[in-house]
Amino acid sequence: MDLDASRADLAQLMGADGVTTSASAFRDLCTESSRGAGVDCVLITAETSSSDPVNLAGAIARDRGIVVAVGTVGMDIERKSYYEKELDFRISRSYGPGRYDAAYEQKGRDYPIGYVRWTETRNMEAFVQLLADKKVDVGALITHRFSIDRAQSAYDLITGESREPFLGVVIQYAAGKDDPRVFAAISEIAPVSLPASTGVLSVGLLGAGVFATGTLIPALKASPSNTRLVAVCAASGSHAQHAQRKFGFNYCTTDESQLIHDPAVNAVVIATRHHLHAKLVVSALSAGKHVFCEKPLCLSEEELCTITAAYLGINVAQRPTLMVGFNRRFAPMATRMKTFLASISESLALHYRINAGPLPPDHWVNDREQGGGRILGEVCHFIDLLMHLAGSPIVEVEARAVGNSGRYSGENVLVSLRFGNGSEGSISYLANGDRA
Repeated sequence: MDLDASRADLAQLMGADGVTTSASAFRDLCTESSRGAGVDCVLITAETSSSDPVNLAGAIARDRGIVVAVGTVGMDIERKSYYEKELDFRISRSYGPGRYDAAYEQKGRDYPIGYVRWTETRNMEAFVQLLADKKVDVGALITHRFSIDRAQSAYDLITGESREPFLGVVIQYAAGKDDPRVFAAISEIAPVSLPASTGVLSVGLLGAGVFATGTLIPALKASPSNTRLVAVCAASGSHAQHAQRKFGFNYCTTDESQLIHDPAVNAVVIATRHHLHAKLVVSALSAGKHVFCEKPLCLSEEELCTITAAYLGINVAQRPTLMVGFNRRFAPMATRMKTFLASISESLALHYRINAGPLPPDHWVNDREQGGGRILGEVCHFIDLLMHLAGSPIVEVEARAVGNSGRYSGENVLVSLRFGNGSEGSISYLANGDRA
């Protein structure tokens, strides 16, 4: 059933046993085809704020039947038919099991077929195979085609800016050898060659997330006039382009290698997710670039050894600067405290308490592979500050997590530090503190 007669006719052309534009006629069709029992399953693909489709589905479904809402419809369900028939109402989450699961979609962890027969991927594979076998014909569903340079017209049509009726809309990309379908980089302004010997700090930024765009880039723009914003790279082309246009980078790209090996860039700022830091630091150092890496520098001792080897392997005379973004020691109150403590000759007792509050369990920082957890990702800030205030390297560390029922995933940690000059430090990093 569809309220648009042309779409109902198309459905019949594509193989539907019966079509109609009338709700009452649709009830009769369903009653007749099911011999009065009601249909096994109802799929609702309408988009409306009205609850009529949901309640019509309840009327035509059989006892203990299934109603699936694929489209966005009203949810004011009349209880009578759903209760008396004990109907199973489901809301489809697009492609199938696996959708919105980062472990499945980003890390490739499949669900065993014995437990989940039709996952997101297997659904797609089956449909593509049906296309290949010519058992499904989508040609008749396509009403409009637009070249990529007319993409805005396509969106105007879909969003209703254009009143023209449509069904399937295709955006076409050039497929020639000189016009790849997937662009590795976006560049609107050609890079300018800026030799490192000029004294100009020519910055390439890897990562254009919230911290990079809200803190790092404004700080770079506020720095002395010998700082140039040359290139910005992000995994998303649209994010990279937005940062380029907003902050005035010379060009943007999605190819980290292009930025790192650009001779116009002599300093690389790394503000990606944590698991990429070590690899990018090594690549930038190997290319002879100065490196500012947001904390943490890396997520494992093995990565730290790799970075150390790469850094020490560079000739001392040509060795670039490597700095980690431990910013606490540069805070105004921290600098005043450092000045005050400098007048004290005896060993210090330092305590740092952080009421961090919890992060959502699915936050990327809590992902052990991507973020490494909050202890690796954030506590390093506070260790650095205490070491700075003590004015001495750490010689002994002890850390314990507060026991919990799993709510905070080991995020409540007490750290004891002993410094070479006899000073003692303690850090209480707490996720379960009061928000006040």
